[in-house]
Amino acid sequence: MDPDSKTATVRSLDRVNLQLAAETFAEIDAACATRPGNVSRNTWIAEAVQEKLARGPAVTAQSNERRAHG
Repeated sequence: MDPDSKTATVRSLDRVNLQLAAETFAEIDAACATRPGNVSRNTWIAEAVQEKLARGPAVTAQSNERRAHG
């Protein structure tokens, strides 16, 4: 699929289905509980994605390279 055609179908705010192990949800819930106020799973996951993207493409490329050789 052409990357441009995929981008065109994403709205400014969109939903995705995400499958994670129960243990991962438990870890996310524990991390949310340590934050002041009421931080939802959705907010925590969205922040985690933004942090990963902020690291830049070099980090993603290095991770992919490690997986391919590891």
